[in-house]
Order: sequence, then C-alpha cells, then structure tokens
Amino acid sequence: MLYDVILKSLSHNQVAAIGMICSFVLTFITLNMRFAFLPHDKGREFAVNGALSKGKLRGVGIVFVIDFIACALLFVPLSLEMVIYLLLIFLIMMSGYLDDASEKPWNEYKKGLIDLAISIVTMVNFLYHNGSGIMLFGMELTVPVPLYFILGVALIWVAINVTNCSDGVDGLSASLVIVTIMSFAYLFPETLGIMGLSCRLFVATLLAYLCFNASPSSMLMGDAGSRSMGFFIAIIAMKSGHPFAYLILSLVLILDGGLGLLKVSLIRFCKIYIFKDIRFPVHDQVRKNMGWSDTQVVIRFVIAQIVLSVLYAIM
Repeated sequence: MLYDVILKSLSHNQVAAIGMICSFVLTFITLNMRFAFLPHDKGREFAVNGALSKGKLRGVGIVFVIDFIACALLFVPLSLEMVIYLLLIFLIMMSGYLDDASEKPWNEYKKGLIDLAISIVTMVNFLYHNGSGIMLFGMELTVPVPLYFILGVALIWVAINVTNCSDGVDGLSASLVIVTIMSFAYLFPETLGIMGLSCRLFVATLLAYLCFNASPSSMLMGDAGSRSMGFFIAIIAMKSGHPFAYLILSLVLILDGGLGLLKVSLIRFCKIYIFKDIRFPVHDQVRKNMGWSDTQVVIRFVIAQIVLSVLYAIM
C-alpha cells in the first residue's frame, strides 16, 4: 500500500492534499473517457425538464465511485473494517449501475431488499469494530446493541434512498453531499479518524464530477452515484459518534428526497393522502410552481444546508 511505503513520512494534511489532487485528476480523466459501457438516459417522463436529460451519459457514478475506492486503497491506512466498507460501497454502486443500464427499471421492492441486505451487513461490520456509544445533546450515551443495530439499519436505508430521490437537478445532489460530508469532517475530525481522510477523497471525486454535471450537464451519475453517496454519508454519520447529526447536516437532502418517499409510502401502505398539492421531489415543486431555474435551485438549496450546518456547529 502506498501509505505504508511513502506517505508515512508526510503529515496528515499533506497526505490529504496529495490524495485529493490525485482523486480529482483521476476522476476528471476517467470521466472524460466516456466509456462505451455507460448507458444513455432515456429522459424522465414525469420530472420537470426531464426530457432535457435524454441522450446524456448516465450511470457515471460507476466511474467516480471506482476512482474513489482506488484512491482510498492508495492513501487511506487500511483496516479490515475500512476494506469491508469499500467492498460494500462497491456493491451498492453496482446495484445502482445495473439498474441504470437495465432496459427496464428494477422493481422498487427489489432495490429496497438489496438496500436492506447491505444495510444489515454494514451494521454487523460496524458493531463488530465499534461500540454502541453515541453523543446526543452533549451527553455520552450507550445505546443497547439491538436497538443501535435497528436504528443503524434504518439510517443507512433512509440515507441511500433519500439521496437517490434528491438526484434530479444538474449539480444539486453532489453539491449538497459535499456540504454534508465536509460538515461531518470539520465538526468531528477526532472521532472520524481515518474516515476523515476518506471524506476528503470522496469530495474530490465529486468536485471532478461536477465539472461535467454543472448545468447544463453532459453526464448524469445515475443510481450508481446517488445511492453510493447516501451510503457513504450514513457510514460517516455513525463513525462520527453523532449519528443523529445526520438529521441536521443532511436536512435539505431529507426534505427534498425524503418527503416524497414518505408521501408515496403513506399512500401505498396506509391509504393516507398528504401533501396533495405539493410536487415531489421538492426541487420539482420549486421549479414547476415557483419558477426557479436549475441554478437557483442548486445555489439556494446549498446555501440553506450551509446555514443549517453552521447553526448545528454553534449549538
């Protein structure tokens, strides 16, 4: 591993800087290759401006996630726990890519069961290598392991699907995820440990992706990217020791993508009809009914999340 051979002579900040540069450059180069195996978007029938996506490269999350994994293997001091996380993020990415490349979209229940299985394996790995202690309102609490397991599975599943549902405006989900990841890395550097370095590598790959996805975009991450981003956020939320911080540090993602999931679930399983006059995801509501441009959506949503992160930091 490169870290053991060369990077031990460098400071943590130097390793992080070199790793981020390599992650950005590698991702920028590989995305430029526009691999032939990448599918093309067919447009989204019910999304605002969905037809504008037709013909664009889709599923490029497979490229930047593999780039992230490669750089993590080179620059992050590896443990068994970290290796398993990298394997799991590869699996969640592949499940998204296979759906992106499929002629017929996968059934929601199929994707949900895959997410559940990966969430369960992730929590087994997490609890084997970590305790069940958390910080909440400045107090250190030890959560019973069975309860922590259930809550952790729920957090991972929700984070995957909320982030996936928020992907629909050029540059939006990647920009919000960058704010969330860097908020965790800035607020909890000691508890995150080596995961803090992986946060910076992931952000660098997303910055390279945004070079191609800023409005008007030439490529889309697809489920391969959005599901991987949600999974990664859930992991760092738990590794930070402040899993409930996810509710604030990802609040814009939760409101944008999660309310739609809640609406559909209540209608489908409970026959309860709510938010009848609101279009979901919320980014479609503000574009369709409030006349916001894609750029206005991205900038305003990102500003809102930055403000929320700052407020959390001073609480």
